[in-house]
Amino acid sequence: MSRPLVPARIGRLARWVLAAFGWTVDVAWPPVPRCVIVVYPHTSNWDFALGYLAKLATGLPVHWIGKDTLFRWPVAGLLRRMGGIPVNRRERTGLTERLAAELRGRPRMWLALAPEGTRARTDHWKSGFYRLALAAGVPVGLAFIDYRAKVVGLRTYLTLTGDVERDLARVRAVYAGKVGRHPEQAGEIRLLRDRDP
Repeated sequence: MSRPLVPARIGRLARWVLAAFGWTVDVAWPPVPRCVIVVYPHTSNWDFALGYLAKLATGLPVHWIGKDTLFRWPVAGLLRRMGGIPVNRRERTGLTERLAAELRGRPRMWLALAPEGTRARTDHWKSGFYRLALAAGVPVGLAFIDYRAKVVGLRTYLTLTGDVERDLARVRAVYAGKVGRHPEQAGEIRLLRDRDP
């Protein structure tokens, strides 16, 4: 698969900045042209800076989802050029279906999101990433920002089976031992419906 290129000097600069702070990048390019990438744990605003530097360092042209209130003048245009897609989380807008159609319709699209939906502590993940991957027929990449090891990584891509508990058991195994900046704020890896009657 041909790889879109970030200018080499930008990639080198991003790697230099990460290395200056003791961070490394361990990313395997997606084996398919379209996928959903979840980023966990997400407990700090610093996650975005580290993730974006890793994106530049690897040249991976990831799009990412952010709350629409961030996309205001004067930074809205810049955030979109950086790959941002604003979403309104305050009301139902059919976002999952629209994103699934976009993933199916594009020749190449890698879409990153934080399944916790917030940096604050939650007792479950939002199910949007799961429904989106199934609806679009794409795998899920499991990205992490591990503050203990100082590694931004993406090595594992899973094809979901539709069996939520089986799939989440595989996800938990990959994320075992990964530590966010504020470990006490990392959400539990389960979907709300796991405990529904």
